[in-house]
Amino acid sequence: METTEPEANVTRIMLAVNESSIKGYPHASISSRGAFEWTIQKIVRSNTSGFKLLFLHVQAPHEDGFEDMDGIYAFPEDFKTMKHRDQTRGLHLLEYFVTRCHEIGVACEAWVKEGDPKEVICRQAKRMRPDLLVVGNRGLGPFQRVIAGTVSEFCVKHAECPVVSIKRSPGETPRDPVDD
Repeated sequence: METTEPEANVTRIMLAVNESSIKGYPHASISSRGAFEWTIQKIVRSNTSGFKLLFLHVQAPHEDGFEDMDGIYAFPEDFKTMKHRDQTRGLHLLEYFVTRCHEIGVACEAWVKEGDPKEVICRQAKRMRPDLLVVGNRGLGPFQRVIAGTVSEFCVKHAECPVVSIKRSPGETPRDPVDD
């Protein structure tokens, strides 16, 4: 990726975002919204021209490919529709962040990748070389971390750039803290 002159003087911040696991798709997760708002309020502030936000959403491939299926699929075209639906979900998620950036005047780019989120985020951070990576953090306890895993901890340890992990506020924690 070539850097143009005007962009050479901006701070590039990559934000890894995901959709909510709580019913109500296509909303951004609590942690992703919190990380975005924190970035805007604490880093960008009123210097909107000094930053470029790089949004990355990673869709994890489903092990069996049949998550949330409630119909019968009898033709090859039916599975193409499923793949298109997943891509559309990722685009709707990114649309929220891109729209917010345009509303406040912050330059941005956004893309969807597929794979293991923690691996893809670190690989993309290495490729894109942002000045900072911001990730949301659900604030899980030790037992929940073992079961649910934590992308933010992996990124803090393995990304080749500074990483800020933003914990969601206690008031935003759903009944099941694994939900986001």
